[in-house]
Amino acid sequence: MTAPIDSTRTDIAPPGTTAGFWSSVREALHGSRQDFTQGSIPRAILLLAVPMVLEMALESVFAVVDVFFVGRLGAGAVATVGLTESMLALLYAAAMGLGVGATAMVARRTGEHDTAGAAHAAGQAVVLGLLAALVLGTAGALLAPHLLAAMGADATVVERGTMYTRVMLGGSGSILMLFLVNAIFRGAGDAAIAMRVLWLANLINIVLDPCFIFGLGPFPHLGVAGAAVATTTGRCIGALYALYRLTRPGSRISIRLRDLRFDPQVMGRLLRLSGAGAFQTLIGSASWIGLVRIASTFGSTVLAGYTIGMRVVVFALLPSWGLSNAAATMVGQALGAGRPDRAERAVRMTGFYNCCVLTVVGLVFVATAHPVVALFTSDPAVLRTGTDCLRIVSIGFPFYGYGMVITQSFNGAGDTWTPTWLNFVIFWLWEIPLAYWLAITMHVGPRGLFAAVAIAFSTFAVVAVALFRRGRWKRVTV
Repeated sequence: MTAPIDSTRTDIAPPGTTAGFWSSVREALHGSRQDFTQGSIPRAILLLAVPMVLEMALESVFAVVDVFFVGRLGAGAVATVGLTESMLALLYAAAMGLGVGATAMVARRTGEHDTAGAAHAAGQAVVLGLLAALVLGTAGALLAPHLLAAMGADATVVERGTMYTRVMLGGSGSILMLFLVNAIFRGAGDAAIAMRVLWLANLINIVLDPCFIFGLGPFPHLGVAGAAVATTTGRCIGALYALYRLTRPGSRISIRLRDLRFDPQVMGRLLRLSGAGAFQTLIGSASWIGLVRIASTFGSTVLAGYTIGMRVVVFALLPSWGLSNAAATMVGQALGAGRPDRAERAVRMTGFYNCCVLTVVGLVFVATAHPVVALFTSDPAVLRTGTDCLRIVSIGFPFYGYGMVITQSFNGAGDTWTPTWLNFVIFWLWEIPLAYWLAITMHVGPRGLFAAVAIAFSTFAVVAVALFRRGRWKRVTV
């Protein structure tokens, strides 16, 4: 096992200085060997957060790049992307659920300095992920047109968008494996590798997207389906590279063939954590399907504007999930090292940083919503709806920042059921009924739907902080 960096070294500039800050950023991008259970908490957060924020920003680039090019094909094409992404929310739930379990177990073993145990947990997670990828990908490819119709797509959207949906759902296993393997790297504190994997996948997607959509050069003209081919190709190559790095000797975590042999005890713990994590994410993600279904009642134009507005919101929030993931790793490793006080301080600091960042981003979006949405569409009606969506949802950004950190901190500790029940109560018993009441019953229209999103996420943050202060998460065993 590689020895951790000694936090008392004198050749490292103090983190509070400008030189120390940029030195830490360079170390974070290169790949740090810091022992995150010791030393300065702000420096540890920085070392973890920089690559994790960039990783999540790059994950959001997939969605934004697709909408940027597909937006040139009209509202129907954008609606196809929006409906498919809503269905992929279920896949993201499975992927993030597996990632929650993998991160919690790997982080806890890493905090205990049990390198072999961390690798074995990672190997069991990979086996579980491959099986899930096979089942979900096959089902999605076969049922694509029926799923589009069930989501409220009209006959034209189903006819033109089926191939896009079939490719995206059929290749969804690559999404699952990317999320899972990168979650393993994050749990081990090796976030720089996860970041590089997304760099590779995004570069391929950015290059191939216009080629397949518009038929540039020798590439076929596939229209909206071309976006699915480009995105799936990039993700598949990224997933294969991630698996290669996970088996490479000398890494912070490296699995062997013996780690892939079925271990009932470890698999059982992983399923318990991942099952709750998947259910947690599924509850939250499936609520977006309910919101899309409400939006679709106002027609394809409103649905397209909602899709663009929420894509921009996701683009802004995913980097903040990266900062939240840093808190999850800190919590898991600190609890493994028997230092719950350090875990709590890390959460409070990270929550404050995330709140500050999203406050600034929210203010920028409120002021510039129209020109930002105009980058993705020239349709006046779509532009008007997208602007309203981005501006209203952005008002609650300061609350989202703290709530995101608390959620991931629960997960990093292995307390996956607390945020699961919180997701159910807030998003199903509060957000969806509120959205329907405001948008349809009270005749507020799409703006009522957008306001419900902002209110629900702000409520989530307030309740999450209250539950975190109770401290039950400190006593969970993984």
